[in-house]
Amino acid sequence: MSAPRQRNSREDNAQIKAGERPASFDQNPCKGRQKDTDARWLTKHGVTHFGYKNHINVDAEHKLIRKYAVTDAATHDTQVMDDLLDEDNANKDVYADSAYRSAAITEMLESHGHRDRIHRKGNRAGPLCERSRRANHQKSKVRARVEHVFGRQSQFGCCLGRTLLRCIGITRAHAMIGLRNLVYNFDRYARLVA
Repeated sequence: MSAPRQRNSREDNAQIKAGERPASFDQNPCKGRQKDTDARWLTKHGVTHFGYKNHINVDAEHKLIRKYAVTDAATHDTQVMDDLLDEDNANKDVYADSAYRSAAITEMLESHGHRDRIHRKGNRAGPLCERSRRANHQKSKVRARVEHVFGRQSQFGCCLGRTLLRCIGITRAHAMIGLRNLVYNFDRYARLVA
């Protein structure tokens, strides 16, 4: 059974986007406690989502989560890339999909001593050349291991509620997502040593 959807007025939404708490939430404290003012909307592949994102840094060899960051859903992945880089990692290769490809990120990786293994992408001038396509195929073999982590987390279903968070606020979301990442690492470690 689904819960009824709550809608904000246009004025309330404008205040929330400006980082302010709407006055109508303070006038009715019960209403204010039920509204998540930290979460944001995102449209991906024509489907809208409301909530938060789990950004992760995964050890490609063992598929263990090394670092993570939690943001609202509208935050682009590239904005937290610097937070996810692990200076203690002996392997300095950084794999990511083509959404991360930019001159600023390439420069940032070089300044931290990392090697750029981010997918190339075509542009309006033309599609990728065959060499870049083959290179992307090789990179995908490593990069796909991150997708396995998300797939395994969504399989937990019965104990973790799939990808649904039943909490309000980014602080609680950070705690819930952190616990899910920890449970994933315990599960993965048990599989590695078995």
